[in-house]
This record gives sequence, structure tokens and C-alpha cells, in this order.
Amino acid sequence: MKKTYLLLATAFMLGFAACDTARQTQDDETRIPATPTSSGPTPVGAVMSKGGLRVFAFDDSQRYPESQLRLSTPPANAVVQPGPVEFVYELSNFQLTRMTPHSNAEQMANSKEGQHIHNIVDNEPYTAHYKTTFTKEMEEGDHVVLSFLSRSYHESLKHRGAYDLRMITVGRPQQRMEFDMKAPHMFYSRPKGEYVGSDTRRIMLDFYLVNTDLSTTGNKVRATINGNEFILDKWMPHIIEGLPMGETTIKLELINDSGAVVPGPYNSVTRTITLKES
Repeated sequence: MKKTYLLLATAFMLGFAACDTARQTQDDETRIPATPTSSGPTPVGAVMSKGGLRVFAFDDSQRYPESQLRLSTPPANAVVQPGPVEFVYELSNFQLTRMTPHSNAEQMANSKEGQHIHNIVDNEPYTAHYKTTFTKEMEEGDHVVLSFLSRSYHESLKHRGAYDLRMITVGRPQQRMEFDMKAPHMFYSRPKGEYVGSDTRRIMLDFYLVNTDLSTTGNKVRATINGNEFILDKWMPHIIEGLPMGETTIKLELINDSGAVVPGPYNSVTRTITLKES
């Protein structure tokens, strides 16, 4: 009988300790199994939960491994005049304005105009383009231009031939910019702007890496969302669920395995988006 009481008491204490540990983890950050709790993209790896938010990677979008993009005008290191600068792209195996055929197009903000090109100058918010030729106002100075192919719901294509990175000079700037094309760089893409109605339920976080990748033992991206920190070790799009209506602040940092920001002009960036019920 004494042995039975001892076993019951031990089990009770172990159960109490487990519950207490679970509470501490929940207060900090919870990682739950990668099983979707609602319709939408299938999580890859653990689902991170903190501050009422859920963040997880997904990788089930339509594949375009043969799609290629090249910026032919202006050429790399070109010197152009300030004002409207012409951009001309060459594409292969990719159809602009086509609606990406995947259920993800129904689960997050989706462009009614279909697939497009993201054009990012100096890591400022991108402009979306649905034709291979357009003009864009540019001020005098040296500028870093990143272009990449995008699905209709703004998820970037991440294989090597799907992007173009170059520097161009506009006018005759007195101060020149130094940019190491071979160094690790991170560019911010999504989320952006304003989300309304059903688009607020599931917000996609997407960024672009050049000359680096992410891993559990190497570089990572630290995403701070309304003060809640999440460490991303996969270069994949991520879903954010549970954001409140109103303004949300998102800070992305490319960090090394020690947590220090990797040197580079764009490896730390903060943006604000707005969510509205209607």
C-alpha cells in the first residue's frame, strides 16, 4: 500500500512540474507541431506562437524552376539621366498577368492583375509591374536595383535565375555609394501597405536573400512583429496569423549565428502596415 501511495505521489509531482514548465514556455514562445489548424498553406517545421501571433513557414506554392528574368535596360553600372528611367526585362517560361494556379491565391492577399515583377530600388517598398517595359522616376545618385519574379499573391520565386541585382548611376552624384555585390544581402518584400477584410486573417511575410541562405547553424532572419521576436531559419515565405486591426510594425534583420546583424546597407529594415476590418 505504501508503495502504491509513493507511485501516485510521484506521478502527481511529475505532472505538476510538466504543467508548470508548459506555462513558462507558453509565456515565452511556444512551438507546436506543424499540423494546420485551419484551411490555408501547410506549415513547414514548427509553428511559432508568441504574443497572440502564429508564425510559420510554407513551401507548397506552384513551382516555376525554369522561369528566368533578366534586366536588359538599363545595363549594369549604367549612367542615366534623372527623371523617368526606362526598365526593359527579358523573361522566359513565365507569364505575366496569369493568376497563379494554387489555393494559396484564395488564402492571402492576391493581385487581381496576376503574376508580375517586383522592382526594388535601394530596398524601398517595391513597385509591381505587369509588363516587361515601364518607366520609373529616379533621383540623382547611385542606386541598387533588385528585380524578381512574383506569383500573383506576391510570393517571390527564389531560384538563381529568377532575380536580377545591379547598380546604376543616375546623373552625376557628388557622393558615390559603395555596394559589395558579393556580400550577403537581405531585401524586404512583404507585407506591404494596407490589408482589408478577409485579407487580414493571414498575412504573408516574404524577403529576398542574395549571396546567403538560412540555417539552424548559420545566418537567420530575426523578425520582430509588434515587439514579438521570431527567429526564421528557412528561406521560405512565412504566414503571420493573429495580427490586430490597426498598425503593425515589422522589423527584419539578417543575423549571424551569434545574433549580430550581418554587415550590409539593407540587412536591417523596419516597415509599418495597416489592417482594417472593412
